[in-house]
Amino acid sequence: MKKKLNFRKRLSKKLLSRYRLVILNEENYEEQFFFRLSILNLLIISTFVLSFLITSTLLILSYTSLKEFIPGYASDSMRKQAIINASKLDSLTISYNQSLNQLNSIKRVLTGDIKFEEFKEREFKLDTENIEVKLNSKKIKEDSLLRNIVDREDRYSLNVNETSNESFLFFPPVSGHISQKFNPLIKHFAVDIVAKENEPVRSVADGVVIFSEWSIDTGYVIILEHNKGYLSVYKHNESLNNFQGDIVQGGDIIGTVGNTGEYSTGYHLHFELWNNGYPLNPEDFINFLF
Repeated sequence: MKKKLNFRKRLSKKLLSRYRLVILNEENYEEQFFFRLSILNLLIISTFVLSFLITSTLLILSYTSLKEFIPGYASDSMRKQAIINASKLDSLTISYNQSLNQLNSIKRVLTGDIKFEEFKEREFKLDTENIEVKLNSKKIKEDSLLRNIVDREDRYSLNVNETSNESFLFFPPVSGHISQKFNPLIKHFAVDIVAKENEPVRSVADGVVIFSEWSIDTGYVIILEHNKGYLSVYKHNESLNNFQGDIVQGGDIIGTVGNTGEYSTGYHLHFELWNNGYPLNPEDFINFLF
């Protein structure tokens, strides 16, 4: 116990002992000025000076451009560019996913590769609130002659309000008789319309040509993309009037009825209507009766 007390006394005596720091003139050894210090005072002053230097250095590096010279530290311009690049990457990713979905939809349209169970589930989820559906209905005897005339005139009328979001009108693609109806059980996602050779094939709505090529199985094929995720497909054409990227209006002639492709059994139009990669029954949207 005495040893501990003696050690503390000696330590405190050393810390509190005062020393004289004298500054002399080197030529004549004349005393210029002096400091009276203790070890404790020296420690306190050293701690204060060191803290001041560290704080000043941190502030200078934080609020000046000197921090850019620190290895591994990104500059403001680099961080801004990184943010811009990240934003562009997100946009490209979204665009890529949209393009991939579109290509997958086109692939499924061309190949008909869709499971009936999947189609059956999707069929009840289609949003048709903003679609003007022209149902296939029989003419009753009470229909007046005036109504028949108006229906025939409006069949290929292009007087559709393009700025309205409340209606979406589909035009009949060709005049003829339906030889085979829409039947997803046998993967026939279309209606086959028998028509005369070289009869004009018309666009069912305003859209953009996204596919216009020849295939061995289905001959000349043209696919149009419309608003609200709709695709219309026209197969076995004799010839095509439009190329990929062309903009067409509803009712425009895009080809002629033909008998091309190995799957064709006569002059007819194989017409399909798809929405977001899923097939629809065209007769639920278009009146094919003339």
